[in-house]
Amino acid sequence: MSTKCTVAAVLAFLTIACLAQAAAAQPESPPSASATSDFTDIPARFAPDTSSFDFIRREAMIPMRDGVRLHTVLMIPKGAAGAPMLLDRTPYNAGKLTSRSESSHGDAVLPLAYGELFDAGYIIVAQDVRGKDGSEGDYVSTRPLAGPLNPTSVDHSTDAYDTIEWLVKNTPESNGRVGTLGTSYDGFTTLMSLVDPHPALKAAVPMNPMVDAWRGDDDYHNGALRQIGLDYYYEQTSTRDSSENIWRSGYDDYTIMLKAGSAHDIGKLFGGQELPAWKRVLDHPAYDDYWRGQAMDKILGARPVTVPVLLVHSLWDQEDIYGALAVFAAIKPKDPDNTKVFLAIGPWYHGQESQEAASLGAIKFDGDTGRQFRRDVLLPFLDAHLKNAGTAATLPVVTAYETGTNRWKAYERWPLSCAAGCPSVSKPLYLQADGSLSFIEPKAGGADFDAYVSDPTKPVPYRMRPIRPTDAMDSTWDRWLVDDQRPFSDRTDVLTYQTEPLKTALKIAGAPIAHLFASTTGGDADFVVKLIDVYPESYPQQPEMGGYQLAVSMDVLRGRYRDDSSNPKPFVPGATTAVNVPLPNANHVFLPGHRVMVQIQSSWFPLYDRNPQAYVANIAYARPADYVAATVKVFHTPGAESFIELPVTDR
Repeated sequence: MSTKCTVAAVLAFLTIACLAQAAAAQPESPPSASATSDFTDIPARFAPDTSSFDFIRREAMIPMRDGVRLHTVLMIPKGAAGAPMLLDRTPYNAGKLTSRSESSHGDAVLPLAYGELFDAGYIIVAQDVRGKDGSEGDYVSTRPLAGPLNPTSVDHSTDAYDTIEWLVKNTPESNGRVGTLGTSYDGFTTLMSLVDPHPALKAAVPMNPMVDAWRGDDDYHNGALRQIGLDYYYEQTSTRDSSENIWRSGYDDYTIMLKAGSAHDIGKLFGGQELPAWKRVLDHPAYDDYWRGQAMDKILGARPVTVPVLLVHSLWDQEDIYGALAVFAAIKPKDPDNTKVFLAIGPWYHGQESQEAASLGAIKFDGDTGRQFRRDVLLPFLDAHLKNAGTAATLPVVTAYETGTNRWKAYERWPLSCAAGCPSVSKPLYLQADGSLSFIEPKAGGADFDAYVSDPTKPVPYRMRPIRPTDAMDSTWDRWLVDDQRPFSDRTDVLTYQTEPLKTALKIAGAPIAHLFASTTGGDADFVVKLIDVYPESYPQQPEMGGYQLAVSMDVLRGRYRDDSSNPKPFVPGATTAVNVPLPNANHVFLPGHRVMVQIQSSWFPLYDRNPQAYVANIAYARPADYVAATVKVFHTPGAESFIELPVTDR
């Protein structure tokens, strides 16, 4: 054999050996999906071990009478037997409401107030309203009752009835007794459950409910449009899961909205003109059948009271400051025995009664007032009607927190003022020519009026700038009603009046009313009135509160509705005209050494849209040329005395 052949043979052998070694070193190719179905890290069905949990989370799609199914979550205390149920019907995602944290404890998974009720033995039920999140059907914002405003056969009343019917038949852990409760929109659905209540509905707790969106809740206040509502309608109605939010081109909403123009133009900037709910708000500027037909105080006031109700009101509610007390006034006369209609009034922002509430902004209270309410009022009310076979709740008719003195009070009525013999009187506090306030009528000899120029191109901000969107991460929207009013008291387009330091305490319990005699050189005008508690300049108890101007009650009236909320009319330029501005309820003590202040202005931007002051048919669609400056006069002379009617009491 030749050397050449021998070398070739050796090389061939080495090549084959190397290739074999390399092949052996390579991992096997992964099998194809058809070869095996179990090559995955995700099991076909994962069942976590929840044996240590103290709750059972059960989900159901509950059928309504029209076949639509509503997504519902039940949070059941483990081992529950004969437990009452609490139902919250919400457009804000029942899944998220019942999944606030990853925990084996139900009171941690649920929001604070619901966690406390869970620990007290209640089954918590949350349901997506039709058309939202996990529920089927079509969504209509605050869907009206079936009838002229709702051509379908279903509404929140029928959906509540059908849901309760299913719950009592399909929840073996329950005692068959159901309560409804919720805040804001959920407070509205709670009220709707009372329209035609299911026999198993034994209690209802509407907290800060939306009741009349024109009078003083979400959409208008006495005819002035809350244009910031565009953010809400954009998020709520642009998608089923509320996943869209309005973007911003800058940091300060005051600048953005002022540049955009009218409320319609602001909406157009973001595509809001495509949202039917927002368009309905803009197209009904007066108090017409659209608003009257949805007002829950009118609806429930026309029906008997068969279910015990605890209405909850917040004194500094930045969203629904009107509704709870309006419903109380409408239905309390139907409860002469004081067994079914109760009221709680607290020193809170919108919904704060369900959270920690030892303070609000710079204002400090005597302990956690939210926890005090839940422990001493809410739980006893629910226990009496849902646990104890419907025994009467041993509560006062009205439980109200008195701000200023910071203490809870029990009353037999609200407001305390009524016919002769009641411990409250309406007492006029008069505007004076020298910028003072007095319980003595103004006398002739001084100036007849004070005046300011209201310029819609430079509106008065409703709070200090920059003004952030209400739902921005850095927003303090929930406490704006207790903002210090000092930044506005010296503006030339704001009139300011105040008393001397009080020598004795002054207590009010009810709704103040501003009675103004005014004129304007324009065809229309808004009137914003603020009733303010001015702290002493030196305040050792809380030094940073020295000189603080705390708004106790303030609101706005669109002047064209001064005589008739349904039929607007222009002002006669220069003519002295009576304008009455209703203010929200207060339960407050102006302490000795404090002053009472009143501020009056004609814009509150961008919370409310600007009145162009040239009279136009619908302010929401005003054109740039319609916005004109006007001189507004407020009179304080015999025969034209402007004053604030205070519900003064010694209780």
